[in-house]
Amino acid sequence: MKVEQISIFLENRTGRLSEVTQTLANAGINIRALSLADTSDFGILRLIVSDNEKAKTALKDKGFTVGRTTVVPVEVQDSPGGLHTILNILSGNGINVEYMYAFVQQSGKNAVLIFRFDRTDQAIETLRENGVTVLTGDELYHI
Repeated sequence: MKVEQISIFLENRTGRLSEVTQTLANAGINIRALSLADTSDFGILRLIVSDNEKAKTALKDKGFTVGRTTVVPVEVQDSPGGLHTILNILSGNGINVEYMYAFVQQSGKNAVLIFRFDRTDQAIETLRENGVTVLTGDELYHI
């Protein structure tokens, strides 16, 4: 199902990322997945964390700009063509992937990818109708 992700906007300068991780560590927040995209001036750090409210408060208290976004964790067969199968289902139903990143877990038969879709509810329904496992937040946090 849907999972909340926090996004932190960072100046692209030495130590700024470390300030985020120190703030989260001091607040007792565990980072479960992340993605970092940058330009020459700023970056967007996307995180799935153990406690969104606590993380958002701690980061805002330190002066960070924090946003929230809904993303979807999806099990993908960990073999050649596994991701292609998922993307083919989505594109065949007119659903766009805005971005995606991997969720770190122990090696197994399936990988977990975090997706941001242009039409989230339709994407979830389409994936389920095609036998794809869409994880809940609880399932994701306890992998």
